[in-house]
Amino acid sequence: MTSGKSAKETAVRVSVVGMVGNILLTLFKLVAGIVGNSGAMISDAVHSASDVFTGLIVIVGVHFSSKESDPEHPYGHERFECVAAIVLSVLLLLAGGTIGIAAVQNIATGEYERSSVIGWLALIAAVTSVVVKEAMFWYTKINAKRINSPALNAEAWHHRSDALSSVGAIIGIGGAKLGFPVLEPIASLVICLFIFKVAFGIFKDSIDRMVDRSCDEQQEEELRQCALAVEGVESVDLIRTRIFGNKIYADIEISADGSLTLEKSHQIAEQVHSAVEEAFPKVKHIMVHVNPARCSESQNNFGENGRSDKPDHGATD
Repeated sequence: MTSGKSAKETAVRVSVVGMVGNILLTLFKLVAGIVGNSGAMISDAVHSASDVFTGLIVIVGVHFSSKESDPEHPYGHERFECVAAIVLSVLLLLAGGTIGIAAVQNIATGEYERSSVIGWLALIAAVTSVVVKEAMFWYTKINAKRINSPALNAEAWHHRSDALSSVGAIIGIGGAKLGFPVLEPIASLVICLFIFKVAFGIFKDSIDRMVDRSCDEQQEEELRQCALAVEGVESVDLIRTRIFGNKIYADIEISADGSLTLEKSHQIAEQVHSAVEEAFPKVKHIMVHVNPARCSESQNNFGENGRSDKPDHGATD
């Protein structure tokens, strides 16, 4: 299980590595674009420079999301990271739009025909960019998955968008060398559409996390089986989950022998609570409600929201 402090340190470290890499790539691409007479490479350098700011956004988002709960925010601040991911998805959308608009203008004005004298240094820079940015994508993506960070995941896709931008530059430069410079803007249009798709996916995922979307059926079933494995639990009557930022909140109703004492019922609830938290590191908060076993025999014993109308034996959070 990754602690909040450890997750924050990981996100900051990964973002700083990305920022340093983007600064170095920006300088290399800019020099290569000027010396190699490649407008595409100069534009690619500007794209890499803009990615430096995405690292800053991630650091700020993770900083606020990792703050401890307080009286004004009793459930924590995890959603700040979702806000950062939304901002990054919009920036990714703008980056894709910039590439697409430039490609259309390039085709419409015939600007691509001026790429016939591009030097080899620009091609070397483009290939280097693809290799470095793809490596940065996987480095960031793996760490984002490890700490379950939507903001870091969005930053990973910013790295890949830069790699794809460089792919367009390679196609354009190679096309110019072969006498088909129009290949660059065509490739850029395809890359633009791909970036749009990724940006929309990140935006949708972040919005889902902001509006308390429930976990998928498989994850809820795993929670159910975990609770059922606890001795004394006769059935699981209800499970409600919601994704809060990068954490999960859960409400579980279990049935236990109705003749048990309140103390014993509470002990069973505590065991379910501990078992779930141990098995599912993403679960930040869980409420366990205990019903007498006879209440589960008939659906009529429950209200419309699935909660028991009869007194419970105990509950724990």
